[in-house]
Amino acid sequence: MQYAGIAWTADGYEVEIVDDTGERVQAPTRWGAERVTELTDWLERTGRESGEPLAVVVESTNGLVDGLLTAAGLDVHRADPWVLPERPDFGSVPARSLADRARRGLAALSPLTAEGGGQTGRDDDYHDGIRRSAGAEAELTRTGRCFRHGPRDRREIALTFDDGPDPAHTREVLDLLARYGVHATFFCVGLHVNALPDEVRRIVDAGHSLGNHTWSHPFLPDLTARQFRLQIDRTADAFDRAVGSVPTVFRPPYGCRTPEMLSELLAGGLTLALWDVDSWDWAGPGPEKITRTVLDHVRPGSMILMHDGGGDRRQGVEALPAVLEGLLEQDYRFVSADTLASRAATH
Repeated sequence: MQYAGIAWTADGYEVEIVDDTGERVQAPTRWGAERVTELTDWLERTGRESGEPLAVVVESTNGLVDGLLTAAGLDVHRADPWVLPERPDFGSVPARSLADRARRGLAALSPLTAEGGGQTGRDDDYHDGIRRSAGAEAELTRTGRCFRHGPRDRREIALTFDDGPDPAHTREVLDLLARYGVHATFFCVGLHVNALPDEVRRIVDAGHSLGNHTWSHPFLPDLTARQFRLQIDRTADAFDRAVGSVPTVFRPPYGCRTPEMLSELLAGGLTLALWDVDSWDWAGPGPEKITRTVLDHVRPGSMILMHDGGGDRRQGVEALPAVLEGLLEQDYRFVSADTLASRAATH
């Protein structure tokens, strides 16, 4: 059997593959964040040509590649902090450490599914973090800096897309939004902003808004307060380099909240933007189901969650025309997440 460890860095990804004896199968490789599709194809081809099973291992702080990898049929596992050496404040443990950990005991790692995504098997930790964060979340809400939706007495909604920019899907989404004259907000990850600044500028030039979605889409309960702050600040810096401005809204990966994260938000100036309508496009239920889910659950003031990156988003793109037509037929007006936040804060 062979084991591929994928580490994330400030610039992209490093991959190392070893066999059952710990010998390198080939020299370590580096991939820019804009080349995740190529990386996925390379891993699938490498496993197929070797004739041996290939297990791919990512860290819990890397939530940007598992969607494409699982969609390609690869055997993907997540390594959690308690089975790994200490990682740096910014970046994951080395790719070799991930591959070696899988080689020494793959059963100790969590197999990932397309439906569960990067937090597969961590539901208890997820809900515990939200429970422990209730007080800080209430304080943010009281001060107008946390919201799931806007006022219910206005036929205004915010359509949002997470995990981009993506070199293919983001452009398709932007073209569809332009066709229907609809405004949206894109919650982008720093790795992709850094790698694809032209795509970020295209979003802004088309009149859309931006939000901060961390650097590497980590499972937040596994971060210290300092690690979380670096994720936010590095992403803000990438936005500033790309478009000369920094978003004022933040969306946590998976909707996770922890007391450490919310304390950092309380001390800073970002507003926590959650959602009240999940399209479930990330689970791949089919375009018709995605459309029906959105149209059945939308209400005045809704914040709608969709995705333009972080996986195979073709189903969401295919559903988008019917979603937009259905919402426009119901006379909804599309506003930015920032606008919905200000409405919620003053209502």
